[in-house]
Amino acid sequence: MPEITLPDGSRRQFPGPVTVQDVAASIGAGLAKAALAGRVDGRLVDTSFEIDHDASLAIVTGRDEDGLEVIRHSTAHLLAQAVKSLFPTAQVTIGPVVESGFYYDFSFERPFTPDDLAAIEKKMTELAERDFTVSRSVMPRDEAVEYFKGIGEAYKAEIIASIPQGEHISLYKQGDFVDLCRGPHVPSTGRLKAFKLMKIAGAYWRGDSRNEMLQRIYGTAWADPKALKDYLHKLEEAEKRDHRKIGRQLDLFHFQEEAPGMVFWHEKGWTIWQQIEQYMRGVLRRHGYQEVRCPLILDTALWRRSGHWDNFKENMFTTESESRDYAVKPMNCPGHVQIFNQGIKSYRDLPLRLAEFGSCHRNEPSGSLHGLMRVRAFVQDDAHIFCTEDQIQGEVSDFIDLLRRVYADFGFTDILVKLSTRPAKRVGAEAVWDRAEAALEQALRDKGLEFQLQPGEGAFYGPKIEFSLRDCLDRVWQCGTIQLDFSMPERLGAEYVAEDNARRVPVMLHRAILGSMERFIGILIEHHAGQFPTWLAPVQAVTMSITDRQAAYAREVAESLENQGFRVAPDLRNEKIGLKIREHTLQRVPYLLVIGEREVENRSVAVRTRKGDDLGAMSITEFAARLRQESVRLGSGE
Repeated sequence: MPEITLPDGSRRQFPGPVTVQDVAASIGAGLAKAALAGRVDGRLVDTSFEIDHDASLAIVTGRDEDGLEVIRHSTAHLLAQAVKSLFPTAQVTIGPVVESGFYYDFSFERPFTPDDLAAIEKKMTELAERDFTVSRSVMPRDEAVEYFKGIGEAYKAEIIASIPQGEHISLYKQGDFVDLCRGPHVPSTGRLKAFKLMKIAGAYWRGDSRNEMLQRIYGTAWADPKALKDYLHKLEEAEKRDHRKIGRQLDLFHFQEEAPGMVFWHEKGWTIWQQIEQYMRGVLRRHGYQEVRCPLILDTALWRRSGHWDNFKENMFTTESESRDYAVKPMNCPGHVQIFNQGIKSYRDLPLRLAEFGSCHRNEPSGSLHGLMRVRAFVQDDAHIFCTEDQIQGEVSDFIDLLRRVYADFGFTDILVKLSTRPAKRVGAEAVWDRAEAALEQALRDKGLEFQLQPGEGAFYGPKIEFSLRDCLDRVWQCGTIQLDFSMPERLGAEYVAEDNARRVPVMLHRAILGSMERFIGILIEHHAGQFPTWLAPVQAVTMSITDRQAAYAREVAESLENQGFRVAPDLRNEKIGLKIREHTLQRVPYLLVIGEREVENRSVAVRTRKGDDLGAMSITEFAARLRQESVRLGSGE
């Protein structure tokens, strides 16, 4: 008599083996109808899975993250079934779940077209509506190889042949379509009600450029049509907010082939950069950081000693001079250790916080470059804190508080936290990693922060806490980090004189708040759709004369505001005022100051916002006070 323990702690007994679906039905018809899979003793299984022992069980529905993954995995199979139905000679290869959807790779004698994509999606809808039961079976490996060879699926046969002998292979059947898969899957195709095919791309078989180029069809799938509609709307919004498009429209920056992954900043874009950098510089100064600057290239001998050469050399640019090999720095930490090592340091000097807007270069694959979001040359708001082991908790706690205040100033309040632990490729003893991971976990618990564990995702020299921002479209961007490093200071000879006069190695905390300045600006552009807060806007106001007779006063107003530290430009062109307003609205200028004869006579300005709000007439003093309030309200980091 199996006893099933449910997530709420309640228990149900059954006279004999029972399926996940049976348990769901015993709880209620609604749950039985919604059930997509189950999690038995932590393992995700089909609803047809039979439980013959005492076990814990969670029923998985479309509301669960696991349920959404099952839906997407099953929709990938639905895609493959549709392709085989329409194009019988096509061969199916692999079809995994990816973020927000899935893909499936196919081998076919001709390229798929947009019309094919529409036909495939229509066929998927038909197959879903036929509500085929999805059933699982098991077959010995060698028998499975012969089965797929027999139906002309050479790629599936190759995949199975790479599995160790003696293994049993799980297969899933829906209608007349059979696919290799570990599962689980939805109980029937009728559960798949909200999907859309997105695009076609090329992909090498097994990711090897020496192999055949396959055709990859991407799709998205959701639990219900409303969720799909919301997702597609966000994609449309994301397209409108694409920082590359807005960067061109607002004349912020550009890229060109002669410098792949490296940004050419224009005046307006560089103004935004400077505002952010000066803001961060003030934050650093008020929180006890010393700003430093290190060389861009260093002898590879130093990179070998730090551990970067063995763990990161494939991403490093190198150069040579006078028979010496150098590497362009991909990160700033070894340089900061060199500054720490100058002169004798005492425990009284700790914590020592060294910060740098460090210019770094990483040899990212050209195919991964993406505007400001993925570049080869970038600047980090980087800092390293040298401290004693007893000071770790306090420093991490203070950093988390600072990071949250900074993010709030930029308009981000929804922050996700992850703890990344030791990767397979690492330096340092296991006992050291144990201490480092425990210290970071304790710091998070002391702050009362919820966090997700990411096993194996730490840096090669230490575990880290990652901080990600959720933007206005619910996209998540990993930006901030603090990494605990017991290894690099020792490898590079850092030490301090302890209270007992003994020489000890300091702990090194690697930390950044914004991360890459380039990437953070890209995030800001998309989050605000180019409508930057007044304090960040490259041009905060424009004075616009209605006719030439007001040009002198319009210029005077602009100069007066500029002399007070604001970024104001005059528009004295002999154009209609409607055209000027429209152009500067499209440029996302926060304030448009219209000047006609009445404004000249009253020594005032007529104030409009980029949203079209008419704020009426203000004196120059009144408007300057408004600008000042919006410009200093943020930027404090306090």
